[in-house]
Amino acid sequence: MNEPLRNLIEAAKKVQPSPSEIEVQRRSFAYGNTHFENEMITREMIDRVADEMADKQKDD
Repeated sequence: MNEPLRNLIEAAKKVQPSPSEIEVQRRSFAYGNTHFENEMITREMIDRVADEMADKQKDD
């Protein structure tokens, strides 16, 4: 592995994603896995369900 790439990898290990970045990644992961199994799943569906789940957690 060359030095510039090694430096980038080490820098990336120190990055702490924000809660909103984690949420975007979580939704992207959910979409990718569900759409793979069922092409009728849309990003909008994932967002709607994720928002409903977040609202329910606030109520609990």
